[in-house]
Amino acid sequence: SPCFRAEAGAAGIGTRGMIRVHQFDKVELIRIVKPEHSYDELEKMVTHAERVLQSLGLHYRVVLLCTGDMGFASAKTYDIEVWAPGQGSYLEVSSCSNCEDFQARRMNLRFKTEAGENRFPHILNGSGTALARLFVALVETYQQTDGSISIPAALQPYLKTDRITA
Repeated sequence: SPCFRAEAGAAGIGTRGMIRVHQFDKVELIRIVKPEHSYDELEKMVTHAERVLQSLGLHYRVVLLCTGDMGFASAKTYDIEVWAPGQGSYLEVSSCSNCEDFQARRMNLRFKTEAGENRFPHILNGSGTALARLFVALVETYQQTDGSISIPAALQPYLKTDRITA
């Protein structure tokens, strides 16, 4: 889905190029689950996002955020960051959060238990990958000395090649 960053007027080296753009695309992940399953489902959501990076052969790390870095609605958040060799740093490409019943209460979303009780579900939010940053990591990881870019095996069937030449 298209996303927009409202940081107009920001300046500095971190705002140039494809790393921090004003408009970007990402894959959204949403889960609405029973409260007793929400933390297990959060771990599964992180695992799904990790599998994308593993299939691409990219180095990454999973960071558990402290409460001061989490969003207002979040009870627990993981960021997944991919290594970008040319940048010499990690780039956040995914974030997965358990908002518990915060969002469900705000929209008055409920489910009925088997006993007939109305309860608020827990809502989990995540991003599969931030595509521009993932592209940067792929190019920087797989660029060869001759300027060509090796294509990870997982992408070769879609691109119909194993290398992009300069």
